[in-house]
Amino acid sequence: MKITCSQKTLNKALNTVFKAVPTRTTIPILRGILLETTSDHTLKMTATDSEISIEKEIECQVQEPGKIVVSSRLFTDMIKKLPDDDIMIVEEDGVVAIRCRSYNSEIVSLPADEFPDISEVEEIERIVFNKETFKRMVRRTAFAASMDESRGILTGILIETKEGVLTMVALDGFRMSIVREVIETDQEISIVISARILNEITKILTDEEEEDDFVMIFDNKKTVFIIGTTKITSRLLEGNYINYKEIIPKIHNNAVIADKNEMVDVIERASLISNKNNLIRLLFQEDKLVISSRSEEGNIREEMDVLIEGDGLEIGFNSKYVLDALKAVDDEKILLELNTNVTPCMVKPEDGNSFEFLILPVRIS
Repeated sequence: MKITCSQKTLNKALNTVFKAVPTRTTIPILRGILLETTSDHTLKMTATDSEISIEKEIECQVQEPGKIVVSSRLFTDMIKKLPDDDIMIVEEDGVVAIRCRSYNSEIVSLPADEFPDISEVEEIERIVFNKETFKRMVRRTAFAASMDESRGILTGILIETKEGVLTMVALDGFRMSIVREVIETDQEISIVISARILNEITKILTDEEEEDDFVMIFDNKKTVFIIGTTKITSRLLEGNYINYKEIIPKIHNNAVIADKNEMVDVIERASLISNKNNLIRLLFQEDKLVISSRSEEGNIREEMDVLIEGDGLEIGFNSKYVLDALKAVDDEKILLELNTNVTPCMVKPEDGNSFEFLILPVRIS
């Protein structure tokens, strides 16, 4: 192999591909990045951790075609430190020479035939998404997915489309997030993708500034996101997702309209002295919300004005769960729906149904 490409282009592409390199693995080849020429002017780079694979194509001058695997961390760090100029990469007999201006280094390559094949998806459906819409929906749901890998499908986000509405759902047993957006599709899908992987995809969407939309293709086992010249392949999570619609409370005795930013500030102040369970108390009464907390270090109490329809009640929450939900939305006003102090609270927009957050209360004495 012998190629020449720009340092800036190569460095940016490596930052994208590197996201699929596993942090821990017992398989040495997975610590590498596959470099492969695919035409007289194209280099494709691939990394995988067996769950997610990222392929990125960039323009380059190909003097001699070839395919090699280089150490991901060493190669990426080297390219990052080089000046903004053309870089020549030459591989011969298992040694890769990297040259830029007066810089010259040699590193050992790994056998390319040991790198796993990235199997193609047998396309069943194809959907076009707007980047900003997709990023916003993932941001509003990923926090509610379980972090415990042993919980299987609950580590993922359910993605559904029906009658022109895209719905994403995540839950971990203590809270649930549902977000909805109208999209241009008449297709009906229902798949679950790891929240961790979707978070990585949103970072790549941010880096790819050229395109406003991207394509998702999937079959029964995998999905592929095509973002400009980047291709991300991920396996779907298997199993039946919880019937989330049955969890949503059907009635409420109290409806509260509150200023979202003020509520965030008050809860954050109360959290400074909450106990190890992040317990805060919310007392709703006479158009006032009293938020308090106490621990062996002391206590905090603060009031804010709200609009209340109902008899009011006192209820306890893990402050982190409430803050995660509130910080995920941009609305100035939010609607809280409550029934009793032992049943879930729903957080919604003041108007419409673009999101619904369910938060389980904490029992208070």
